[in-house]
Amino acid sequence: MRKAIARRMVDSKREAPHFYVEAEVPMDAALEFVRRSAEDPSAPRTTLTAVLARACALALRAHPRLNAVWTQRGLEQMDAVNLGVAVALEDGLVAPALLGADSLSLAATAEALTDLVARTREKRLRPREASDGTFTLSNLGTHDVSRFIAIIVPPQVAILATGRTVERPVVRDGAVVVAPVMAATVSADHRAVDGADAASFLQTFKALLSKPEDLNG
Repeated sequence: MRKAIARRMVDSKREAPHFYVEAEVPMDAALEFVRRSAEDPSAPRTTLTAVLARACALALRAHPRLNAVWTQRGLEQMDAVNLGVAVALEDGLVAPALLGADSLSLAATAEALTDLVARTREKRLRPREASDGTFTLSNLGTHDVSRFIAIIVPPQVAILATGRTVERPVVRDGAVVVAPVMAATVSADHRAVDGADAASFLQTFKALLSKPEDLNG
């Protein structure tokens, strides 16, 4: 597995001219939404990773240029959002795809993610889940990592890296307050997309997380 990862990552860095765009995302609303969901026994179980995945899938629907792969015919924009989710294993890192992620509700996203991660660790992935990702989310929020940049997973053209939510001073309405903030960084292939595409995607991703109740739709 390490040899396969090494080969793909070297190919990615050699062939794809990476560039990086970062945004700081206020997480007050998203964290409160997850907390309320956990306290409501009648509500479906929702995790922050599921919220991030759902927001990412909807942002890709709005900005389809990032939802593309390189094929033998050249660059191909994909209709379905097959969201790869980075999963750490003992012997390496894989990014199985949540197929049709843009068509799943938030509750269905949370359920599908739990199942996908479990089957990944049990090495029971379906072939399409291992090969048909169109974009990847790499979330290190459960670790003591505030921000990082990720390498694009070939043949995809972009990846989103999210770090741990941290409390820090921010300016709101002219006053300094302490608020939870998450760094989100897009790594993109400059052959396929430009900085404005990545920036617009992040703007939509940020807006979706500011109103997480809309992710249920």
